[in-house]
Amino acid sequence: MAAGGFLNRAFHLYYDGFRSMTLGKTLWAIIIVKLIIIFVVLKLFFFPNFLGTHAEKGDEANYVAKELINRSE
Repeated sequence: MAAGGFLNRAFHLYYDGFRSMTLGKTLWAIIIVKLIIIFVVLKLFFFPNFLGTHAEKGDEANYVAKELINRSE
C-alpha cells in the first residue's frame, strides 16, 4: 500500500464527510469562532508583553539572566 494512496483515501474520506454535513458545518464554524475568541482574549489579557515593558530593546536576554540569578539567591 503506497503512502500516497493512503493519504489520498484519507483526504477524500474527510472531504466527503465534511461536504455532506449540514448541521455539522455550522457547529464547526461556531467551535472555530469560539477558539479564536478565547485565544485572542487569553493573549491580550493574560499574557502581556512583560519583557517589552521591563527590559530595554535588545537587552531581553540579560534581563532574564539577571532575574533568574536574583531569584535563585
